Amino acid sequence: MTIFNLGSINWDHCYQVSHFVRPGETLSAQGYHLNLGGKGANQSVAASRAGARVRHIGAVAEGDAALSVLHKLGVETAGIEQQPEQVTGHAIIQIDQNAENAIVLHPGANRALNWPWVEQHLATGGQGDWLLMQNETNLLQQSASYARKRGMQVAFNPAPMDKQITLSLLNELDLLIVNQVELQDLTEETDLEAAIRKIQQQCDTALLITLGKQGALYVNAEGRQQVNAYAVDAVDTTAAGDTFIGYFLASRCLSDDINEAMKQASAAAALCVTQAGAIASIPDATQVNTFMEEHTL
Repeated sequence: MTIFNLGSINWDHCYQVSHFVRPGETLSAQGYHLNLGGKGANQSVAASRAGARVRHIGAVAEGDAALSVLHKLGVETAGIEQQPEQVTGHAIIQIDQNAENAIVLHPGANRALNWPWVEQHLATGGQGDWLLMQNETNLLQQSASYARKRGMQVAFNPAPMDKQITLSLLNELDLLIVNQVELQDLTEETDLEAAIRKIQQQCDTALLITLGKQGALYVNAEGRQQVNAYAVDAVDTTAAGDTFIGYFLASRCLSDDINEAMKQASAAAALCVTQAGAIASIPDATQVNTFMEEHTL
């Protein structure tokens, strides 16, 4: 089984600053880091490190180094188009002395995907495979519909949340992955149970809801399963959600055991937050298995 991830690829330019730049001000940075990120890239790397076969479908500028970085991390990159007239998606991130951030994001090639290219690479998928999407690229509706026709299962993580886009996709989905705030925004319900009922009244998609320190909840027509979060000392939560998603889907490719998939995903996310950075903090399967042997929920 293969996870086809129609996802974003971004370069994050991170600047340590004494304070956020004010209008008309020129400010010298106290530090700088360049990191590969984007929710799509993060989730592809997480699923790959969990042991799944992952084919990323996306776009970058021609000759961009992101291709070699993802390839070295075990992600299949043949589905990433190099677009000579586009720039790779990127973010300018200011981080102040209180660890607060201010971000300017340019989607670049992420929002310039071409349907013939996407269709060509989705055409190699079929029964048992997954299409994973986030809300950082274009062509979501076409891709979901096409994947379902090919017998693939479709998972959608609507981040950043766009209510209209998400509601329009519900009937094409096998799995909707949201955190509690996103679910509340989508349903306009502040009560978790009311929000779940509202989605179930509209479609038959399964729900995977991450609840932060309270763990995660999986709900479908047959019932529900919940796991607690592992207790760890968090350093950086940047890629925790993406790590959870990648590990959950990777486990689902290997087994129908939802509870085990949630436990592995929870362990991976817990390990992730103990390290700084996004992709750099995503653990591999050996680390996750060792962690699970040493810790209990």
